[in-house]
Amino acid sequence: MKVGILLPNAVIGMQGRLLIDWAKSAEAHGFSTLATVDRLVFPNYEPLTVLAAAAGATERIGLMTNVLLAPTRNPVLLAKQAASVDQLSGGRLTLGLGVGSREDDAVASNTDFHTRGRRMSGVIDTLRRAWRGEQVAGSPRPVTPAPVNGDIPIIMGGSSDAAFSRARKWAAGWTSGAGVAPEVLKPFIDRVRNDFHEEGREARILAMAYFVLGGNADKQRATFVHDYYYARPDFARKLSERTLRSPEALREAKAAYEKVGVDELIFGPTLGDLRQVELLAEAIF
Repeated sequence: MKVGILLPNAVIGMQGRLLIDWAKSAEAHGFSTLATVDRLVFPNYEPLTVLAAAAGATERIGLMTNVLLAPTRNPVLLAKQAASVDQLSGGRLTLGLGVGSREDDAVASNTDFHTRGRRMSGVIDTLRRAWRGEQVAGSPRPVTPAPVNGDIPIIMGGSSDAAFSRARKWAAGWTSGAGVAPEVLKPFIDRVRNDFHEEGREARILAMAYFVLGGNADKQRATFVHDYYYARPDFARKLSERTLRSPEALREAKAAYEKVGVDELIFGPTLGDLRQVELLAEAIF
């Protein structure tokens, strides 16, 4: 199983230079992927912008949005942004997409929250046609650079029937929400793998778990989780309790996720301290 790490682009107060140093350190310590999260109504760094910067600071490590709220974006602009990052990185981008669960993000983007799922298929169709150089939005000419490998892998987030259907039709795999326990995840993984097998394909399965190591870990884990999930206090409390806080807990989680069939586990820091990269690497590699 591969192990990636989340860039702390949603930790409040993060300095941009530290995100660049984080990317360099993650590559140096052997992580498979640098991932970003996405919100609109939150003081996070925009995920594709961060990945573009990370692309310039690294050479090998994979880059991924996990996940980007596609229905809040103009699909043609999103296609151009993603293709640009893919070219800048030499073909290292994976586009994790989700519909989002917070209505304020839809309001801020002047989009309809209640039709976001139905619009997702249209967004993905536009992305794929744009990357192939086909006509989109009435333009007679290509609107994006061509992706390095002709396409950009899409990973679908979400646990609704519609999300699984979109993954089966459009995606290279599926990613779970943060902090879902391995035993809870297993039936979802089995469903996705079965769906993909029926299509004659293998699914790439990802999961994400939050962690914090060293120092005043209990206070640090609570601050980020409650900031980021402020609209869902009960969920934030449970997620805070599930945050991994010791090397032993990290190793146990890694083994448990691998056992249920996860192909790549993304560890998400709840603290924007660069030493977290080194501490995590020491714990799991």
